[in-house]
Amino acid sequence: MSSSAPPVLSVSNVQSADQPQVVPVSAFRTFFTHINDYLRNGLSQNRPWAELADRSAFTKPESFSEATLRLRKNYSYFRINYLFVVGLILALSLLSHPFSLLLLLALLFSWIFLYLFRPVDEPLVIFGRTYSDRETLGGLIIFSVFLIFLTSVGSLIISAIMVGCGLVCAHSAFRVPEDLFLDEQEPASPGFLSFLGGGASNVAASAAAPGVATRL
Repeated sequence: MSSSAPPVLSVSNVQSADQPQVVPVSAFRTFFTHINDYLRNGLSQNRPWAELADRSAFTKPESFSEATLRLRKNYSYFRINYLFVVGLILALSLLSHPFSLLLLLALLFSWIFLYLFRPVDEPLVIFGRTYSDRETLGGLIIFSVFLIFLTSVGSLIISAIMVGCGLVCAHSAFRVPEDLFLDEQEPASPGFLSFLGGGASNVAASAAAPGVATRL
């Protein structure tokens, strides 16, 4: 009596190369997590706003050199607060012009999704036409220059920054810095975003994941 053996099912390993490549969501999460960490670190260095608005500490400078000295010391001490003031004025200016704000958001998302987080080996295809990485970068640069310099967006941003810097300079020149604790070991010209300088490379390296463009 013969018995037929059950057929042996062959298991074929599917190569990972045949699977569609998906941009890992962790790249976005890592990038924005690091940005959030460095922003938190910078904002933790802000000074009490009561010191910034202490009216008893305001006097007219006796000379231009004294005003310059006050500006340098106050800038070194209140730089995070000053950055917040300039950013607030810029934000209010953009909110008062919703069309300009939408254009800036469109520019930001264009850079993020069309270049920064697009896989290197995945060409950009728009309306059936394939664009190389160099063509994509050139198009984004042209779009950015057009948006910033040939529309009202650029003048709005420059005007808001000039108003904010004017308020910062006026406050620094009239605020007496003698009652402020200044760290002598602090760099002479730290810059507004000095707290981000040390970690910029770490943010770029951590944001790059397999299959994601390492253009950061």
